[in-house]
Amino acid sequence: MNTSASMQAAGRGLVPRRSLVGNAKFILAKPASSCRPARKIALHCQAVVAGDRPETSVAEKSNGAANLQAFSPDQANPSLEAKTKTRVVVLGSGWAAMSFLKAWDPALSDKYELILVSPRNYFVYTPLLPAMCAGTVEERSIVEPVRAVLGNKGKFFEAKCTEIMPEERSIVACFPEDAGFPEACFKIPYDTLVLGVGCINNTFGIQGVQENTLFFKSVEDAGKLRLRVSECFERSALPQTTAEERRKLLSFVIVGGGPTGVEVAAELYDLIVDDLSKLYPEQVKDFRIRVVDLMSHVLSTYDRKISNYTAETFKRNGIDLVLNSRVQGVTSDSVTVVDNDGNVTELPFGACVWATGIAMHPLIKQLQERLPEGKQNHFRSIITDEYLRVRGAPDNSIFALGDAATIEQQKALDKADELFERAPKDSKGGISLKGLREIMREAAKEFPHLEEHSSFLDSKTGIMRFGGVVAKAFASASVGSSNGAATSAIYKDIDENSTLDREQFKDLLKTIDLGLRALPATAQVAKQEGEFLASVFAKNDIRPGFTMESKTKPFEYFHKGSLAYVGSDRAVMDVPVIGPVMGLFAGFAWRGFETFSQISFRNQCLVTIDWARTKVFGRDTSRV
Repeated sequence: MNTSASMQAAGRGLVPRRSLVGNAKFILAKPASSCRPARKIALHCQAVVAGDRPETSVAEKSNGAANLQAFSPDQANPSLEAKTKTRVVVLGSGWAAMSFLKAWDPALSDKYELILVSPRNYFVYTPLLPAMCAGTVEERSIVEPVRAVLGNKGKFFEAKCTEIMPEERSIVACFPEDAGFPEACFKIPYDTLVLGVGCINNTFGIQGVQENTLFFKSVEDAGKLRLRVSECFERSALPQTTAEERRKLLSFVIVGGGPTGVEVAAELYDLIVDDLSKLYPEQVKDFRIRVVDLMSHVLSTYDRKISNYTAETFKRNGIDLVLNSRVQGVTSDSVTVVDNDGNVTELPFGACVWATGIAMHPLIKQLQERLPEGKQNHFRSIITDEYLRVRGAPDNSIFALGDAATIEQQKALDKADELFERAPKDSKGGISLKGLREIMREAAKEFPHLEEHSSFLDSKTGIMRFGGVVAKAFASASVGSSNGAATSAIYKDIDENSTLDREQFKDLLKTIDLGLRALPATAQVAKQEGEFLASVFAKNDIRPGFTMESKTKPFEYFHKGSLAYVGSDRAVMDVPVIGPVMGLFAGFAWRGFETFSQISFRNQCLVTIDWARTKVFGRDTSRV
């Protein structure tokens, strides 16, 4: 059976033979007499083979865009370009696109025609992919059909967008080639395009990564890892497997010490210790899990207390951390890493997971090249304004969100002179603490990143008489444990008697602007952007050349906290105001959050059942 089938074994009542034979020996092998060449089955059709595809666009390959079948909502078998409403075409079925669709008001169908195009006809709840790769939850529990989410809000086409033509406002899409059908490409004109195509894995040009590692961005990726772990344990149990080969087979290397890498390591540990140890008692003593990261600590974007707790938990569980190390190369059975001192180490593995780095989606790169020169120069994503409009797109006809986009953040230093003139002055012509507070509060309307500084100055002015300790605590609580400390440090030399002249004020704004960071490529950011953009369409009449209503507020990201599972029913949480939370209670909260954050009630029920099944019966380890 295929990988997808293996993910559903528990649901169909399949039982691993190893669990039935008990103490008797079990060897997974095919009898020699049955080893016959497999029959090759081919489906003959007119689809173009990927390897034979010339370096031309689909439109050119089809003798011009005019020969492509155009979509029209007025026919069951579309062939015309008729549009009766403002057509909004959405690309993608990930967090950004699906959050946009879920927040879309069905009443908007009176003025918008909504079309979704994606090569994947389902949404996957990516935070639980690590749990899926270990069998803690099943793949069907964390996916939801796109059509179920879309409902009667619009139309859906399972197709891959291969070309965007911004000047003529149209796209070319093709039915996925791997389906085995003849090629079917068609053209969709649009009034407004919404890009939510995400990003791709970044190999950083390291030799062997593409060929020898398992990526971790999709259901297919998680399924491959689950299958590989089973294969490694079965191979290690064969009588001819040497001790050295067994140690290599049962060594698992995860490259990347962020939330994904940490959770994959934690879930693999739980799978091996809780379940595989009962089925492979002789082999399990040789298993080893290593996490490789360039930083000096894992979960580097979290509070340092959380990083230390995770490291201690991993050490207690026997998970090795290979830190301050970069990957130099990957072969079919080993990873070569180099530490900061130049020491080279080779790490053998049975499976290597690549859970670090993202790169620009090819479709985004193609679009960048077709927009006016100088408008798009970001190396990883397309640049948008604060309303998620793509910079340089004709007539403001393209929006982008999620991992595919980055919001251009205007720097306050660019208007330093204007802000200084607007600020209240003291008798000497400088800005006092009170004046600084007022101008920061006013400027925060135009520069959202100044809002936390305005809040801090409010606290510093109002409660300074109670001492710096209180002010520092307020700052930490108001903007989060790490950002609050940084904000407090900026104003450590400013008190009630301080006065800033023009140059000092510019230096202050320059320091603040240095703290501007691109929003992280997380599900939380993509979800908020999708919901925001749906509200923009609801509040405005979005069409080519439209003008945004003045009452429409720009997008502002609100960080609700970060979570990560670290194994043995324990988790870590970095929550604004509350601060770091770690341990069994955090593990319980993490499970609850991941369950109730599912996109549908159906998924919530299925995930809840999976948690209970795993606790009572353990994980299914069948390789079917």
